[in-house]
Amino acid sequence: MFPAPEDQRQDRRSRADRSREREDRPREPEQPPEDLDELDDDMEPPFVPVRRLLSLFIAGFSAMLGVGLIFGAQTSGPNARTSYAVVIFGVQVLFVLAWAMAMRPPGMKIVAGAGLVTAIAADVAAVYPDVAGLGPLALAAVAGFVVGFVGQMITGEARMRVTESLGATLLVVIGVVSFATLIVLTRIPKGTQAIVVCLTATGVALFVARLMDTVAPVPRIAAQVPRGSLGVVVGACAGTVAATIWGSYLVGFGPKEAAFIGLAAAGAGVLADLAVGFAEAGRELAGDAPTMWLARHMQGPLGGFALAAPVAYAISAIFLT
Repeated sequence: MFPAPEDQRQDRRSRADRSREREDRPREPEQPPEDLDELDDDMEPPFVPVRRLLSLFIAGFSAMLGVGLIFGAQTSGPNARTSYAVVIFGVQVLFVLAWAMAMRPPGMKIVAGAGLVTAIAADVAAVYPDVAGLGPLALAAVAGFVVGFVGQMITGEARMRVTESLGATLLVVIGVVSFATLIVLTRIPKGTQAIVVCLTATGVALFVARLMDTVAPVPRIAAQVPRGSLGVVVGACAGTVAATIWGSYLVGFGPKEAAFIGLAAAGAGVLADLAVGFAEAGRELAGDAPTMWLARHMQGPLGGFALAAPVAYAISAIFLT
């Protein structure tokens, strides 16, 4: 056989030298399984305990909010809508303050100011037009959003985080306009009865759901959210039962219709309240500092009633007119 060329022998020697260097190099010790377990434990999200007295406080606030909205609707009449508008405006102020402080968007004062301006415009648009409808409320919402947008563009911090600012403004504006739909609903035939059925279902659902968290917050929905699945389910069922009972006594309703209406309103309320809990947990996991205690825990019930109000209007427009 002929000997290999000199360059091939040098390549072979260099490869052999590199392989010996890799073998002589000290190997890093493998990580034992115990250390891997510790890393996995460190990466697990923290378990947030359920504060029973806090759940009881939120349950009481939900009940008082529902009672105020329902009894305020009873004072409204053809020539006495201003009194209910005052009640709604008070709830809108609470909604704006609670949600703005909880979300803490850039330019928070501008977001809160846009929400209050929208609340006033929506209430006026719900009371004074000759024909009741959602058109004036839509115009008020657009005007409020434009005011918030212009104010945020003037502010330097809000301009750098424009998406977050506009998202917070949109949520606040939609929330206050949703409460104004209750004023429009009192001007529709059988609208006051629809308010009683829907808001009773929502209030009872939120009250029972939070009350169950003080007794049996099981099974936990998530480690970071101090809520129990049993409370959410039982609350929605209790709200449906309450609406069915009202349907047996109110003119224009039947137990079957009231049960479907109550289920929609109660489900919307408890799901909105639960979504607020997940949003707050997400902000804490992202490293945001906790906001004002009172605003953080008022946010859920206010969001639940804000979602139930347009549900009541839609049901009235579809089934009762």
